[in-house]
Amino acid sequence: MKTLWTGAAAAALTMAFATETLATEWNVSLWGKRRAFTEHVEKLAELLNEKTGGEFTLNISYGGLSNNRENLDGISIGAFEMAQFCAGYHPDKNPSITVLELPFLGVDSLELEREISMAVYNHPATQADLERWNARLLMPSPLPQYNVAGVGDAPRTIEDFAGLTVRATGGIGAALEAAGAVPTSMSATEVRQAMDSGVIRAASFAPHAHMSFGTIENADWWTTNLNPGAVNCPVVVNIDAYDSLSDAEREALDSSIDEALDYYIEYYNEQTMAAWGPALDERGIERVELAEEELTALRELAAAPAAQAWIEENNARGLPAQELYDLVIDTVAASKQ
Repeated sequence: MKTLWTGAAAAALTMAFATETLATEWNVSLWGKRRAFTEHVEKLAELLNEKTGGEFTLNISYGGLSNNRENLDGISIGAFEMAQFCAGYHPDKNPSITVLELPFLGVDSLELEREISMAVYNHPATQADLERWNARLLMPSPLPQYNVAGVGDAPRTIEDFAGLTVRATGGIGAALEAAGAVPTSMSATEVRQAMDSGVIRAASFAPHAHMSFGTIENADWWTTNLNPGAVNCPVVVNIDAYDSLSDAEREALDSSIDEALDYYIEYYNEQTMAAWGPALDERGIERVELAEEELTALRELAAAPAAQAWIEENNARGLPAQELYDLVIDTVAASKQ
């Protein structure tokens, strides 16, 4: 009897171990804390768990696996299987997707930001660009147009931006620089301290980030309609990890992307934007609306020169830069017909 029990126990343990080894767990490198910006990844984890009965799960880490500026490097070496990063953190590493960060592209909704991002992500040149880092583009993190929160005197004309030290990356930084501001690139997690210490006087963020990273806690003003653009922050997966998935796991992942993005956009529109106005009012932050003639002047200063410079620079890299730029502009135009 003892021999039979021992044999049965060993068999059960062996089966349990085999079952455990068959399960797939991916490590996911994010940063900051859970917020609107990460809700599509959280939703993706929920969907994968449901569709696979817990056999394919995401272990989401907020800063415990890597610095946000090193997430693409971590993906390239397989330090983790999935990560989020922003193109403007290292434009030389991912030049193809920086077309989405050019200023004044005319994007006016999260839905359109999603559409143009996926159009660029699906372009063969973009995919080849990211493959250099063993990265497969999975989905974007659509963001509304950025605006600036700052301390001191509020800018009311383009001339008022002269000398303003502001955290801004990519095309947003280029637009503000055209207005005379002094943009600087730093991690979102560093911005509050930089504002508190006077290193910068303002920061350009989407509303969720102004709230999440505390820039509105000491801000005096916020521009309501500058709308220079948005950063592009894809979620990517390690190609080797993706290729090693079973057919069922890959189907579960691929089929969950649209649902995760739908949830993200609904959450951002209904939760974050609903909280933004009251957050400004509670802190007595002045809403600064620039006159249309000022905005028109800034667009003329920034949009065409930034686009032309981007095209020339990335043609020299061997990218079909004009084609990628036209893809964005045509997609925006088609959405407004």
